Amino acid sequence: MRILPVVIAVLLSMQGFGQTLRGTVKDSTAKAVPYASVNLRNSADNRITGYAVTDAVGAYTLQLPLNTPISGLVIEVTSIGYKTQSRPVTDVHLAYDFTLIASVNQLQDIVIKSSRPVLRTHGDTLSYKVADFANAQDRTIGEVIKKLPGITVAADGTISYNNKPISALYIGGDNLLDDKYSIAANSIPQGAVNQVQVIQNDQPIKALRNKVISDDIALNLEIKKGAKLHLMGQESIGLGLPGNYDANLNALMFKDNYKAINYLAGNNTGYDVQQDLVSHNLADYNQRTDNALPPALLSLGGLNTPQLAENRYLFDRSGILNANNLLNLKDNVQLKVNAWYLHDTQTQDYRQQTTVFLPGDTVKYSEVQHNRSVPDIFHAQFTLNINRPDEYLNDALTFDQQNENRTSGLRTDSSVLNQVLQDKALNFSNEFNLIRSLRSNHIIQLYSYVSHSAEPENLAIDPGYNAAVFNKGLPYAGLVQTVNIPSWYTNNYFSYKIPHTLITQSYRAGFSVQSQTLTSGLNVVQNNANSALLSDSARNQLGWIRKKLYAEAAYDLPGDVLKAHLSLPLTLQQIGYADRHLSRLYFNAQLSARYQVSTENYLSGDYSYRNQIGTIENVYPGDILTDYRTLQANTSSLSEQQVQQAGAGFYYRRALRLFFWNINAAYRHTASSTITSSIITNSLQQGIVLPFANSTDSWILGVSVSKYSFALRTTFSGALQWQDNSSVALQNHALLPFHTTTETANINADTKVTDQINLSYKATLTQTSSHSAAATSAGRVDQLLQQLTVNYNPIEALQFKLFGEHYFTRQQGNPDLKYFFADASLKYRAMKWKTDFELSAVNIGNVKTYNALYLSANTLTASSYALPGRIILLKVLFNL
Repeated sequence: MRILPVVIAVLLSMQGFGQTLRGTVKDSTAKAVPYASVNLRNSADNRITGYAVTDAVGAYTLQLPLNTPISGLVIEVTSIGYKTQSRPVTDVHLAYDFTLIASVNQLQDIVIKSSRPVLRTHGDTLSYKVADFANAQDRTIGEVIKKLPGITVAADGTISYNNKPISALYIGGDNLLDDKYSIAANSIPQGAVNQVQVIQNDQPIKALRNKVISDDIALNLEIKKGAKLHLMGQESIGLGLPGNYDANLNALMFKDNYKAINYLAGNNTGYDVQQDLVSHNLADYNQRTDNALPPALLSLGGLNTPQLAENRYLFDRSGILNANNLLNLKDNVQLKVNAWYLHDTQTQDYRQQTTVFLPGDTVKYSEVQHNRSVPDIFHAQFTLNINRPDEYLNDALTFDQQNENRTSGLRTDSSVLNQVLQDKALNFSNEFNLIRSLRSNHIIQLYSYVSHSAEPENLAIDPGYNAAVFNKGLPYAGLVQTVNIPSWYTNNYFSYKIPHTLITQSYRAGFSVQSQTLTSGLNVVQNNANSALLSDSARNQLGWIRKKLYAEAAYDLPGDVLKAHLSLPLTLQQIGYADRHLSRLYFNAQLSARYQVSTENYLSGDYSYRNQIGTIENVYPGDILTDYRTLQANTSSLSEQQVQQAGAGFYYRRALRLFFWNINAAYRHTASSTITSSIITNSLQQGIVLPFANSTDSWILGVSVSKYSFALRTTFSGALQWQDNSSVALQNHALLPFHTTTETANINADTKVTDQINLSYKATLTQTSSHSAAATSAGRVDQLLQQLTVNYNPIEALQFKLFGEHYFTRQQGNPDLKYFFADASLKYRAMKWKTDFELSAVNIGNVKTYNALYLSANTLTASSYALPGRIILLKVLFNL
């Protein structure tokens, strides 16, 4: 009786189940996979008819239900970390063994859904949802980027994340614009962008990923799926008073295989279209090629740029045709064309009084100028890019041509002059970079860069100026100064990298050659039109050749917690010019490191020691009249500098709390073998470079913070910076040590008061002081800028915007300078036509003059600028 229940259970089980299926589950290394799920499914209705779990040795047993046909049955095996496998049941007597293949299954991102703005983090990528920060007035993505916590945008358009400038701005993962990303920021509609992604430790070269570290930060604009499907365009045409126009016609495409930003724009409302063409990482490009183009030597005179928004002071008539197109072909091959043509006419009227404080003397000179500049600029770049895990190739061919004619009507204390400056620059370059990964996992790189440039300059000044200096006191017609520095340059190297999980070794060897000729002449034109050199010392015919042989060992530590880079280059440099030959062996070291304190916070530090040597512009012996009051020459001594620079910073981030802050410190010491000796009078400044050892020191300490307040729906940001510079100058035979300190503080708040009202406030305070124990102090200049923006949308179709700026300047001994500017706009959307009509007024108060003070070393400059005044404009805006 005691075993009767067991017998009954066995009989029942025999009636419910039929035959048995058996097998084992192992991985690709023949190891057992325990606890794997084994399901018996009916393929007709996908219903599970049996279930088992593998044991410790990977074996399983499945009971086949009684009277169940085996046709249509499938065994399915699943386990975390492996790809799911299945096999049809064909014979109950067979063993159904499975070998699972490992699969990297990444857990889905955790997203906290809320009406509040939320950032998403995924590895080194931080994502901002554009809709969380945009408002109805934001037309382009650049306007939204300025509001993102942790991101700042400088006046020239440079974007920084947590106080570090970005290296690139990608559009859907593609680098359409290189470092001229203002084109995208000012063109792409914010409604077309789903997310703005911050990519830390960005390594765009696939062959170097996880092998060579990168501390670059890049932004990526994730385009909405709907925006990828068709051609987009934000078009605007505006006319206004007094005689103003503003037009922008563009066509945008952001498909996966084709991206384009093409536009035609023109205006005379003060917007300089050249601002979209700024190369934000030009210093990095010059460091990579080791070839900074010779600068223009001639000008119409020193002019300080007003510390105003450009549309407040610029008189222009500009037009630009800009084409940027990228085509993704098969097998990771990419073709890209970036080209533009720009024509502009700019005018400017200003008065300027300059005071130079010297020991026992004060030199003053004043000038009034009416300037006109007409630039014609053409640029074209053709790029072939192949970016694969085992191969990278990038070839960029670039052409640049710039013709600029400048004229100036000038009145000084003693003269009335006309100036004409013609500047014609032409250059081309080709940069080739090939990287390949070998079977040994080692990496080879071949790099080659070649360029040619020329920039003939011609400055004519009439009637005869300062006859006592330039024509023995006799009246004469004028002066003509010419300069040109045609240059050939090439840089080539071969690199071999040995990647390793602990440390990556890199060895490089190469050479560069620079060949230049500086020609110049200062001619005096007499009243009878005869022209002759001012003197034998007023001409140059200087040949120059610089050769470099270099070798470098570099080591990268690509750790998760500690990342470091050490570079140890050795350079043999030979320079020949005139009858001189100079050979130097330089050792330049650079170390940078980053320590991950926690998941989001890190410390960074860097140190570098560099030897720098002068250029052909430092050694020409003949006089060059660089502007109407500056005569410059040099001795044959070539300047040599030793530059030491160290920096450290701490970067803090709490992405989910939208809180960012950082603190940075930097020190720079420069020891130089030469100094410029200046003789300053009320009518002329003469300079000559002399062999005299001196040094400069610079300290910078800064802290910045950004926080989004959920309770107030406001992004708060602020920054403090202190900079101290110590230098020496040789003026009027007196050696003057200078100490200049600049302190800057700014705060910013951008808030959504309600769904209809948005406010933005920004204030910047700058204090600049300079003094010298050997010269009369120029004192201190305090400047305060405040900006307030109010956006109001009473209904969906109507938008109102009010913007005000207040400028305040104080300098002891001068009256306070106060200026207030106000702008307003009213926009109405015709829903049926999908068209906006905008009426705007700029500088409502019709301010026509702006005065400013500038302090540098022992020089105080007071400038007065004419402004365009009030502009009223009616615009029609529509989308393609």
